[in-house]
Amino acid sequence: MVGDLPKEGILVGAPHTSNWDFVTMLLVMWHHGAHPRVLVKAELFRGPLGWLLRRMGGVPLDRSNASEVIPGLVAEARSSGEPFRLVIAAEGTRSRGTYWKSGFRRLSLQTGLPITLAFFDPPTRTMGFGPTFHASDDVVADMDLVRSFYADKPGIKPADATVPRLREEDAQSSSEAGETGQSSG
Repeated sequence: MVGDLPKEGILVGAPHTSNWDFVTMLLVMWHHGAHPRVLVKAELFRGPLGWLLRRMGGVPLDRSNASEVIPGLVAEARSSGEPFRLVIAAEGTRSRGTYWKSGFRRLSLQTGLPITLAFFDPPTRTMGFGPTFHASDDVVADMDLVRSFYADKPGIKPADATVPRLREEDAQSSSEAGETGQSSG
């Protein structure tokens, strides 16, 4: 294992291309005495699996209304008497997509908790924790750090990995381009 398990914060697990990356990371964290909260799609909480997921620290995520989950997690992070660790697969799916989900940044900004980049890299048979940082107002700079870290970590199924990019980056780039155009015109 590489790096140190953070005492608290938001752990971004990537690339998320298989269910095994999630299971493996959870086992490593338990081995080190950590009991993180884990965002899991709400559909998996039906039936007996729901009981097990809750016991494992699972937090149901209604993907059709994901923004409603953030306020509850913020409240829990602020009121919890213990270190708050939340594992998020920011890709949001195990198949290739266009954008990552931005909840990890929003939680960091709203709680002041740091973001730690976690990984499972089968080709090198390593896993662990990379850099820890606090989200800033510069989404592009934050995501440049994320992209740099994950650039050489292909995941179990490299073809299914999503390049770390947030929709907010496009909005920030468009806004900056508009400001540049106004000031020179």
